[in-house]
Amino acid sequence: MKASVAKLEARKRAEADFPTKFGHFRILGFEGSCLDPETARPEAAVALVMGDIQAEPPLVRIHSQCLTGDVFHSLRCDCRQQLELALQLIAGAGAGILLYEQKEGRGIGLIAKLQAYELQDQGLDTVEANEKLGFKADHREFELPAAVLQAMGIDEVRLISNNPQKVAALESAGIRVVERVPCEPLVGERSAAYLKTKKEKLGHLLGRED
Repeated sequence: MKASVAKLEARKRAEADFPTKFGHFRILGFEGSCLDPETARPEAAVALVMGDIQAEPPLVRIHSQCLTGDVFHSLRCDCRQQLELALQLIAGAGAGILLYEQKEGRGIGLIAKLQAYELQDQGLDTVEANEKLGFKADHREFELPAAVLQAMGIDEVRLISNNPQKVAALESAGIRVVERVPCEPLVGERSAAYLKTKKEKLGHLLGRED
């Protein structure tokens, strides 16, 4: 899938010390030059940065906000498990960047995502539910994460992702993905159908069948 990436800029608005259970990071807050259509305010993203990210292409994870998974530990998806695995990989390497963008429900927003849950309870998969609500299967374009990396002076990355759309988006923005690092945590049977849809309909590069 070819991603089209609009040209925008990211501006750093805050930076602070950020110790976590995964290790010691710096937390940076960025705003984009375009307005978020939902809030009419500049779109925001957070970067967790560990170690020397300039010595070699850093590990980078682009993670889209998932309230139900990241915060409430939902078993309907693997979002929290991917978030934690990415942080563990970065901590293990001693350097890297986790970019957290506000793109709930693959960019359709929280309430629409919950409406999609209703449709999934009636038998639709995640792609069918989004499309029935009038959305694309995936509304994200990853323009802001690419702009944040450019603002940080990063032009080559080792991308922690199973999603070829993210690779294409960064490459289109002029950021070379020198390696794709799989992000496949062990997950339960409740999310099996969700992962099958990711693989078969969205082209995610998933090797496990469990």
